[in-house]
Amino acid sequence: MQAVTTTKAAAPKPRYGELIPYWFHRVIILLAGMMVFFSPVNPGRILKQINENASLFTTAFSYDNITTQLKTAISRGAITEDNIRALMLGCIILLAGILLCAVGGCMSAGNVRMKKAGMWFPLAGSLAMLGGLYKIWTDYQGIYTFVTENNKTSRATPITPDGSIPGNILVFAVTAGLILVSTLLVMIIVLPKEQEEKMEMEEKYKLFLMMLPVLLLTFVFAYLPIYGWRFAFFDYRIGDTLSSENFVGFEWFRTLVSNEATRSDLARVLSNTLIMSGLGIITSWLPIAFAVLLAEIPSSKFQRFVQTFTTIPNFISWVLVYAIAYAIFSTDGFINSFLTNVLNRPTSTDYLANADLIKLKMLLWGTWKGVGWSAIIYIAGIAGIDQQLYEAASVDGANRYQRMWHITIPGLLPTYMVMLLMSIAGILSNGMEQYLVFSNAINKSAIEVLDLYVYNIGIGSGQIPMSTVVGITKSLVGVILLFGANGISKMLRGESII
Repeated sequence: MQAVTTTKAAAPKPRYGELIPYWFHRVIILLAGMMVFFSPVNPGRILKQINENASLFTTAFSYDNITTQLKTAISRGAITEDNIRALMLGCIILLAGILLCAVGGCMSAGNVRMKKAGMWFPLAGSLAMLGGLYKIWTDYQGIYTFVTENNKTSRATPITPDGSIPGNILVFAVTAGLILVSTLLVMIIVLPKEQEEKMEMEEKYKLFLMMLPVLLLTFVFAYLPIYGWRFAFFDYRIGDTLSSENFVGFEWFRTLVSNEATRSDLARVLSNTLIMSGLGIITSWLPIAFAVLLAEIPSSKFQRFVQTFTTIPNFISWVLVYAIAYAIFSTDGFINSFLTNVLNRPTSTDYLANADLIKLKMLLWGTWKGVGWSAIIYIAGIAGIDQQLYEAASVDGANRYQRMWHITIPGLLPTYMVMLLMSIAGILSNGMEQYLVFSNAINKSAIEVLDLYVYNIGIGSGQIPMSTVVGITKSLVGVILLFGANGISKMLRGESII
């Protein structure tokens, strides 16, 4: 008697007409998530005294920041701290609704069973969004009525002079309505379908959702700040607003190349930047050498210990690194105390503040902090080399040094070339944390790199437009260098790095 085997029929692919509501549903949820961090559509900015650069996320969770901006209004009795708490509560409810919608949007990429379960999240989320917006609107109406009846609009100026619904609230209300309508439409499509026994999702959607947090963080921290480039085209001072009255076009770009003092400063910081980046490129072989030597350690326990011990410094902030350096090399540090109390050679040399060989010192600190972390990619590369190559070389009589030189290093060279070209592409980006904490009046001229210069003139001196212009120029040059490095990679290796 032959066994009868049954195969599970593949789920029918949805028709093109059914996909449109799904994608519209997901896109509008994604748009709502992006609007959380986009300040021009912040529904929580119901008073003009609230910073125009504050986003919905900032308004919901930065109580101290909001109270500082409305300090005068609170002290003059135009509003109370309870008004601020009520506003923040409405913003938090709105954010919670967006989060529920995001969960449902992710679940809409699964099978029918997951879609059916997931549609309740955006349904509840859209209603929560509307509830949060209604809370913000009622709070706004209360504040508007109070300040207008008591002639306190100069202290707490409503965002709309006639008390009508602010445009930012309307934008989010329309978005919440679209999410609600699209959710109901998707529910109508998916509910009649027969559902599976368990929730599942296609592999491609799983991988995309795994990458989604990285994509969102990249958008928030890498692409959203590009919106700040608009300051380069205005004569902006801290506290001003951007308008046609202070629009100057490309005036700051012309100042960058025409002002002699600015050119001199740029030449100095570019020299420091290129020297530090050049030293980094020259010593870029250290992580690969460290990885090769670490792989040759016969004891796996000792190998793991060394790898862990050398990787830990990467997770120590530069502020703590400076604290360690201060405890060792300052006037009252360990070295001077040792020379004075143990060797009876009184000295008070401030090795830390001294500008002599400061670039070399920065290189050594950076190497100590990052060599273990940088070696991880090469350690992974060594693990990927075919072990049969080592066995064949041993049979042919090759010793450990010969196997390392003829197998390990050639196997890591492609990875090293990619990392080297990426370093060349980012030659103008040294970061600023290390140089900021080690900078002082004595070594500032020798240690100030381009990133630190942008910080100093922008945050330190309040020259926001000029610092933005320098940052834009640096970014454009970095893009050019990246594509140039990509061209070199294609020419030398026949492969692209981007």
